[in-house]
Amino acid sequence: MPLIEFPQEELEEITAALQTYFDEEAGYEMGRFEAEHLLEFISEKIGKRFYNRGVLDSQALLEKRMESITEALVELEKA
Repeated sequence: MPLIEFPQEELEEITAALQTYFDEEAGYEMGRFEAEHLLEFISEKIGKRFYNRGVLDSQALLEKRMESITEALVELEKA
């Protein structure tokens, strides 16, 4: 799976969030370059797990909705 490409604005928001987190929680001042590399590492090493969880959650939701539609269609059948 290729790395997720974020638009520049989103990339800046994510890296700023990483910088803020490390500064506030760990007392470590992280530069933008470091934050971007951390994001790249996370995307490369564990990003697919988050992506796959999203796919599975979407699949479960779709299955539930399809069951609901099927039930509604059965109710419309005439005797």
